[in-house]
Amino acid sequence: MRIGVLGGSFDPPHEGHLALARAAARQLALDRVLLLPAWEAPHKPGGPTMDPAFRVALVRAAVAEDPLLGVSTIEIDRQGTSYTAETLEQLARENPGVHLWFVMGADQLEGFAGWSRPERIAEMARLAVAWRPGAGDPAMEDLAGPVAAGRIDVVDMPEVPISSTDVRGRLARGDDLTGMVPPAVERMLRDAAPS
Repeated sequence: MRIGVLGGSFDPPHEGHLALARAAARQLALDRVLLLPAWEAPHKPGGPTMDPAFRVALVRAAVAEDPLLGVSTIEIDRQGTSYTAETLEQLARENPGVHLWFVMGADQLEGFAGWSRPERIAEMARLAVAWRPGAGDPAMEDLAGPVAAGRIDVVDMPEVPISSTDVRGRLARGDDLTGMVPPAVERMLRDAAPS
């Protein structure tokens, strides 16, 4: 089985997350891509703004109509700061014989060598890195450093100029979220927003 893993705060999940997951699934012939909401990501001190259970519910709603996408709550269940190496080790233990791809953007790859145990991440999973047209073409190996040598697969996808911060800002102002989040996610966000 070939499984992609896309971690993040998903605070909230948006169409950019889904586009990346789908592009990785198609281009790398993955059987499934799991979205893994983090309790707290090490690179985002202070943590997400939304409750963990609500973020999981939002991600479940976002992927409900796509059989290629799924949700894993192992980082939420574990609580505390989420480290990718630990998550991949747990996924491999729970799914013997699985082949893993860790899905990320090229912007994340640039700092990959400074992550916690990057060599273990690259040992456990190939890196599926989204490269956007017009972003220049530095060698992926140079961005990641030697720890990921020979372990990178490029995922071509158009730029999706959406961020969770933008979604939260538009939500707070009562602006339209069409095209930014799936309709089910928008309904949940609107229902939960203070009136």
